[in-house]
Amino acid sequence: MKATDVAGTALANTMRSKLRTFLTVVAIVIGAFTLTLTTGLGAGINKYVDNVVEGFGKPGELTVMKQQDMSSAGAASGSPQEYTEQDAAGGEMFGMPLLTQEDLAAIEDTEHVTEVKTYRVAEPEYIQGPDDRKWQTGFMGSSGEIDMLTFSAGRAPEAGAEEIVMPESWVEDLGAGDAEDLVGTELTVVAATPLQEHKSVTATVVGVTKAAASGAGTAPTPSESLEQAIYDITTEGLPESQRDTYFQATAIVEDPEANEDAVKQALADQGLLAQTLEEQLGVIRGIIDAVTWVLTGFALIALLAASFGIINTLLMAVQERTREIGLMKALGMTGGKIFGLFTMEAVVIGLLGSLIGIGLGVAVGLIANQVLTTGPLSGVTGLVLFAVNPLALLLILLLIVAIAFIAGTLPALRAARKDPIEALRHE
Repeated sequence: MKATDVAGTALANTMRSKLRTFLTVVAIVIGAFTLTLTTGLGAGINKYVDNVVEGFGKPGELTVMKQQDMSSAGAASGSPQEYTEQDAAGGEMFGMPLLTQEDLAAIEDTEHVTEVKTYRVAEPEYIQGPDDRKWQTGFMGSSGEIDMLTFSAGRAPEAGAEEIVMPESWVEDLGAGDAEDLVGTELTVVAATPLQEHKSVTATVVGVTKAAASGAGTAPTPSESLEQAIYDITTEGLPESQRDTYFQATAIVEDPEANEDAVKQALADQGLLAQTLEEQLGVIRGIIDAVTWVLTGFALIALLAASFGIINTLLMAVQERTREIGLMKALGMTGGKIFGLFTMEAVVIGLLGSLIGIGLGVAVGLIANQVLTTGPLSGVTGLVLFAVNPLALLLILLLIVAIAFIAGTLPALRAARKDPIEALRHE
């Protein structure tokens, strides 16, 4: 009997008891469906994280912040901490100590650091349009994001001019017919001093931005000059030691593959924490992978249960076809070929279940991704919830076929070892 004959016979035999085969296949479909969804979910979310990293981080860029002195935790237990002159300078933002000019100098002097970028935090009260309507900014983009912006109209703002670029979502509210119409419009940016006195800066709109997965382009983004002007208003009257501080800095490292670790260690020795964006997002990736593995575990349990279904189905088939097995042996069919016939039946069941389950999983995943990202989650720019990974799908198919083959070996061995004479006498 040729291999093609064995495969054809195996397929025909699985259809003898359609209900039993159907129920066994359904169990495999559930496992394959769950595995496909979980791997697609993990691939999709990780793809979204990659898009964010690509939008913000570049090779050789390290985000540098001041390390928080964890010894201050002693204050929570009632133990006082000694005051130093350094405590008077810098201050904090969001509970994190700020970088001072001395810190920036230390970063610039670090070996293999070629450039240090710093950006002010611009926090205006509102933006006033040509029709005198006032709009809350929520938050302003950073001038450091300008290189990452994609424009639907206009250009990037020049560093030395008081210019601003606006997101597409602001076009209609500012009274423009389209993005091109908004370019050239003058806006009034109003910020408050520490004493809550409102002061304004006039800025010219020079571009309109498209939203990116990284979040860049979703908020008004000022030029360096405008950013500095807003910062000057919000810190007016504060001591110079508090005004001349930064929340974080970006250090550009030459030949990052060779020098990145050395720069991190050198900065750590000076009380500074340097990380790539990939490292900052490592916790998020860890959570995603953990959830994916938990869901994958449930799918594997379903496949384990399905394997017992295959064993049961084929044991019943061996019992029902005992006389047929005896006849095949009497006609010269070897035990090895009979073993191959029954394991092939198991493989056919596994193949059917995996193909149907993977197909359903991909279809449901893609449809759900489209519905959610264009509906309830449409506000998350560039979000990907499900992505098709051909290699992962192939591995799922091979895994299920392997499990089916292993499950079919016990019934196949029983069939191959049957005595032909005893089998022919079976009723």
